[in-house]
Amino acid sequence: MRLLERDDTGECRLTDDYLPNNGIPPYAILSHRWGDEEVLFRDFMDGTAKNKAGYAKIRFCGEQAWRDGLKFFWVDTCCIDKSNNTELQEAINSMFRWYRNATKCYAYLGDEPAFRASSWFTRGWTLQELVAPTSVEFFSREEVRLGDRRSLERVIHDVTGIPLRALQGGSLSGFGVHERMAWIEKRKTTREEDRAYSLFGIFDVQLPLLYGEGEVKAFRRLWEEIIKSLNTKPTMDAADTRCLGDLYITNPRHDKQRIEAVKGGLLDDAYSWVLNNAQFQQWREGKDNRLLWIKGDPGKGKTMLLCGIIDELMMSSPSSFLSFFFCQATDKRINNATAVLRGLIYLLVSQQPALIRHVRQHYDVSKQIFEGTNAWFTLREIFNAILQDPVLRPTYLIIDALDECVTDLLRLLELVVQMSGLSPRVKWIVSSRNWPQIEEQLAIVTQNARLSLELNAESVASAVNTYIRHRVARLSKQKRYGKNMKKAVRDYLSSMADGTFLWVALVCQELADPKVQMWHTLTRLRSFPSGLDALYARMMEQIRSSDDADLCKQILAIVAIVRRPISLRELTTLVEMPVEISDNLDSRLIEMPDNISEDLE
Repeated sequence: MRLLERDDTGECRLTDDYLPNNGIPPYAILSHRWGDEEVLFRDFMDGTAKNKAGYAKIRFCGEQAWRDGLKFFWVDTCCIDKSNNTELQEAINSMFRWYRNATKCYAYLGDEPAFRASSWFTRGWTLQELVAPTSVEFFSREEVRLGDRRSLERVIHDVTGIPLRALQGGSLSGFGVHERMAWIEKRKTTREEDRAYSLFGIFDVQLPLLYGEGEVKAFRRLWEEIIKSLNTKPTMDAADTRCLGDLYITNPRHDKQRIEAVKGGLLDDAYSWVLNNAQFQQWREGKDNRLLWIKGDPGKGKTMLLCGIIDELMMSSPSSFLSFFFCQATDKRINNATAVLRGLIYLLVSQQPALIRHVRQHYDVSKQIFEGTNAWFTLREIFNAILQDPVLRPTYLIIDALDECVTDLLRLLELVVQMSGLSPRVKWIVSSRNWPQIEEQLAIVTQNARLSLELNAESVASAVNTYIRHRVARLSKQKRYGKNMKKAVRDYLSSMADGTFLWVALVCQELADPKVQMWHTLTRLRSFPSGLDALYARMMEQIRSSDDADLCKQILAIVAIVRRPISLRELTTLVEMPVEISDNLDSRLIEMPDNISEDLE
């Protein structure tokens, strides 16, 4: 740690060396907002420090420290050599500790005359400068002492929302993760990543600085480190931990990481369009819209869209709870309604350990409550109690791929419908393919929003093109494509993708095969028609096992042999439809394609 030293004549100089922890003398520390002409490290080195307007703050801090019996003090503008990346990294990761260990902390407001209106309370970095020191003294622009954190705690609490216990020096580990995250929500930083970096000390974590990564990725790394640290700091007793371990069937956070890795990484530009979508904003901002259904055909990127939404909610609403689950039909662990409930409860309890009491109430009676024929009903009762618990903060619940819930889908849909109206603090997002039985159940919720990917085809197509550019760039590097080859691959994928992420992923996976030589690329590429054979095979299997297998086969037979595309109404004259479908045909035509043959093709 490098300090400033004031001598008897009032002159200030930087200490010669970067002092080790065991050699740091008592010191004062300055908290302030950066302004024009701040004095930097190099200004002290070349002797021009006094020529800058910012030197007035350094003079003030030195003089106030001297009056308080301290000859050493620290000011962030000049005590860190920001041209030295290693020193900057260490300083930001140590700053909370430096403020905490200071003998005196002076908050120089230096702007609005009204204490409450000071912009000092709106900045990201001043959060830790407010709560870390043992005491904070506030000074006006005229260097008049306004009071200290203790005498002004009620006003500071009203302005910032930070609990009095934290302002009185209480251990920050005694406040929940989401509660501490809420303290930064209304604060701003000049560099977007600093909103996350300024929280390192608040959560007692250390991470490398990656300026340029963006705010979302910075918060994502911070969350991962917080979760990692929580896993090493027990917040439950041994019995609670055993209970949570028996509840565990999968960690949805790990499922999300796996999905993103398998699909080549989450691209901000591939999902950001949805954040400005009218239906999404209606759900997010509206008090009555508690359920959002995102629906679309196979391969349209629903899962990655939800991954992006999860990251956005995690970053923009840090004081809220967020629980999610990814259904997968081919994995027996996570393709049933009971598994969905276990996953949602697991994440909620992990974020708020106090909620474990609702699980323990049943678990202490029988350790087998998570298995067997009655597991669903027990878990449903636990889930219901959690959602109505007064300690539950505003919560987002997200379930991806309802159509991949193979066992007890109807039970799951009924749960979503009933629970979505249970608490105004809880909002839901679910996604699925355009299945009539899912639509039928979700339509029961009167206040809901629907986001159809087919009705947002232009946005989806643009996102697919972003994905294509990303995948082709990786292919080009791997296979050493020339400029013309790279363009030919990108153009072919763009022309044939038809707004389908999965088709692009499958083709690029084939092209990435080491057996495919670079000079065979275009031949192999052009052998791919536009379509998803693997998904169609699964569709056929679902058709063969459905109650409407015969009807579906008749429809497929007709559309395969007709000479031109036919409408749904024309189809009813060629296939013997059940009366219930014929009678309800007009209401269903609204969302059906004009030409069913073209759609099936």
